[in-house]
Amino acid sequence: MAPIPTRPGPRWWVSGDLDGLLGLGLDNLIQILLILGLCRGLLGYPDALVFGTVLPATGISLVVGNLAYARQAYRLDQREGGSGRTALPYGINTVSLFAYVFLVMLPVKLAALAAGLSPEAAVTLSWQAGLMACLGSGLIEVGGAFVADLLQRWLPRAALLSTLAGIALGYIALGFLLRTYAQPLVGLAVLAVILVVYFGGVRLPLPGGLVAVLLGIALAWSSGLLTVDPLSWRQATQQLGLHLPRLQLGALWSARSELLPWLGVIVPMGLFNVIGSLQNLESAAAAGDTYPVRSSLLINGIGTVAAALFGSCFPTTLYIGHPGWKAMGARLGYSWVNGLVMGAACLAGAFGVIGELVPIEAGMAIVLYLGVVMAAQAFQATPRHHAPAVVLGMLPGLAGWGALMLKAGLRAAGAGTQALPFGPALLPPLERADVWASGVFALEQGLIITAMLLAALLVYVIEQRFLAAALCAAVAALAAWFGIIHAWRFDQADTVLSLGWGAGSPWAAGYGAMALVLLLTALWQRRRGIGRRPPDQGPTPATPARPAATARPR
Repeated sequence: MAPIPTRPGPRWWVSGDLDGLLGLGLDNLIQILLILGLCRGLLGYPDALVFGTVLPATGISLVVGNLAYARQAYRLDQREGGSGRTALPYGINTVSLFAYVFLVMLPVKLAALAAGLSPEAAVTLSWQAGLMACLGSGLIEVGGAFVADLLQRWLPRAALLSTLAGIALGYIALGFLLRTYAQPLVGLAVLAVILVVYFGGVRLPLPGGLVAVLLGIALAWSSGLLTVDPLSWRQATQQLGLHLPRLQLGALWSARSELLPWLGVIVPMGLFNVIGSLQNLESAAAAGDTYPVRSSLLINGIGTVAAALFGSCFPTTLYIGHPGWKAMGARLGYSWVNGLVMGAACLAGAFGVIGELVPIEAGMAIVLYLGVVMAAQAFQATPRHHAPAVVLGMLPGLAGWGALMLKAGLRAAGAGTQALPFGPALLPPLERADVWASGVFALEQGLIITAMLLAALLVYVIEQRFLAAALCAAVAALAAWFGIIHAWRFDQADTVLSLGWGAGSPWAAGYGAMALVLLLTALWQRRRGIGRRPPDQGPTPATPARPAATARPR
């Protein structure tokens, strides 16, 4: 009697994992180089904080999540007697990275400096605020694991995706597009590779992202954009060595007062991460790998909480593109090996040296691509007739980026000092130039909540659900009254949120008028016996994309 063939069990490494490792590792490398550049350059964090605390904690979060997702896939394959499951891709949340740097950490530092604190104290407060934002996001992700279906049912997709699209277009896409055109040889050449691979679907012998980075490195070195500065190289090599992470409970406790002012950023970003993870799980199921929702979201949340507890300000997330990793043959190994390699490099302080050898220009086209995809997804993944709501929801994010640019320009021109502090005198000259800075500054405060409420309101108006739209306007009025959105005041070198009873009364009155109009419209419709518009017919049809050489980064 012939032996009964047995199905092969799961394997921790297969040949296709090499391509997956190169792609996922490249994604994580770009995120860590961004953290390095933003923390050291924009925020002015000292190397002791960046290499001794932030990056080791980031490495721990990558190890925790990647190992957990690889183990999850292994156990499911083992239980089902299969071997073809691809672990969920996971890494640093790009959108939260930019949101927390520009909407939390930088404002806290600037406000602290304007209040007369020393640069060292301002940096400490900024880092602590980032820790609290990261911890809050992680706790929301953990809690969302138990109510994910409810959130997905009641939050309009247009409200969530348009909020993300506004941040992506402003803080990510436009920011890096300007940098691309400031260094056109490197920037445009690398961008061409990314467009050909990710949008054109062209398969290259190596992962497209890796080809783009290698080309960028070669052009940067050959054109003189990147040179070895002996002092910078010495500082980078001095960071080599073992940096063990330490629990930062004291810093988190000290930052507890920083929670309330930034809930307008933390809560929407946490909710978006939960919904985005659900969508990525749906994408994995469509590719043939079904994962349990609760445990998958819990792993993500625990990874983010671990990052905050050990000193990182940057949440983690499930990445888009699981079908792409699966199509290239990646299974379990690309996940757990990526976690160990990236974690080891963070703990060893190696990214200082890597940053000296790999210019950010070599990888910024990937981030620019990411911003474009996020903005496009807001239209592609929502019903066609909700497109106006998507556009409306994008505007606060663009206004926030515009406020950032405007204030940076004013500071570069000499304003924002003790001799010439920011103040009401700045506004009339700008208004005469048709720059309504007061409106820009109002939209900047609580922009994520504003974007969600405006987009949701317009979705309900389009669907002729006027009572629901009136409720959105009423919530906005309440938030504005307490200063959670829109209420602002001048600081020495910035504009900051102004919390308090009646702090945003002008905007509260405006939203109250909107709510009244919408309520009267609902009563008029009911009196005439007119029902609401039929439910949407689903998202805009799109031509299926050809498989790319690598999975698309998030």
